[in-house]
Amino acid sequence: MVDSTDAAEYKFTVQSDWSRLPKEIELGDVAGIAVDRQDRVYLFNRGAHPVVVLSKSGEYLNSWGHGLFVNAHGAYIGPDDAIYLTDNGDHTVRKFTLDGKLLLQIGEPNKPSPFMSNKPFCRCTHCALAPNGDIYVSDGYGNAAVHKFSPDGKLLKSWGEPGTGPGEFNLPHNICCDGDGWVYVADRENDRVQIFDGNGKYETQIVNMHRPGALAITGGQRPDCIVGELMSYLGVNRLTPNLGPRVSVFSRGGALLGRIDQRKGPGLLPGQFVSPHSIALDSAGDMYVGEVAATDWLAVFPDTPKPGQLGRFQKFTRVAA
Repeated sequence: MVDSTDAAEYKFTVQSDWSRLPKEIELGDVAGIAVDRQDRVYLFNRGAHPVVVLSKSGEYLNSWGHGLFVNAHGAYIGPDDAIYLTDNGDHTVRKFTLDGKLLLQIGEPNKPSPFMSNKPFCRCTHCALAPNGDIYVSDGYGNAAVHKFSPDGKLLKSWGEPGTGPGEFNLPHNICCDGDGWVYVADRENDRVQIFDGNGKYETQIVNMHRPGALAITGGQRPDCIVGELMSYLGVNRLTPNLGPRVSVFSRGGALLGRIDQRKGPGLLPGQFVSPHSIALDSAGDMYVGEVAATDWLAVFPDTPKPGQLGRFQKFTRVAA
């Protein structure tokens, strides 16, 4: 499957038979996905094996994190070769070695800040590292904020409040940092990605998207922004075409560069999406997309019984232009 834009710079084809999991490993929603320097893929999911590690070729390597998490939400591997896992069920961000040793915890488990207080955390969603090691956390389901921490977990700054203006949020759902230290925030229910400098100063925004939930950025001087978009859950426009679910690629200036968008709508066929929730890139520019298909099934398909196994993720190989 390829994108639907006429002059696209990005084209992908889905690899439907890429991964091979043992029968005893049953995934839950793949809420977070990350790739390390060796192109191993980490699936942060809501099943009994919270972190499942796959090789570059899709072979199962191991799993860890059993019994540690309430509700997996975001996964990120930083330039420090550690994996940061955001649990919006117990209001924490935890830093681990890639084999599962805990290095740092930010937030107290099961002790959320007050609703919309803009104090960390109230159902935090994702995190990312700046080039200098500072940690940014999007705090979205019970807050409308971004929090900046030092590498050792000290709170340095928070910004944001509920609203629709610059620097205001309506469910900040995902976050990334580029090589210049700019911070990209998927402002989901405002249908945009807002971009800030490292101190929270609003710089610009990217629009032409619908309910951005997943977010990744490419490398280089002026990185491109890859966005996983959700469909509407409202009855009034749930079946309206061209609103997702899909994955889109934008320049930092907001130009649409490519889009994986089957106009037939959501589904379980290779290349289709139910609810793209996490995106990661490997060293070749190939893309991995995790979904929360089980959680969102009834919102997307209210008249269709939910299938038994919906721990869903897909690999898309980038096609040379």
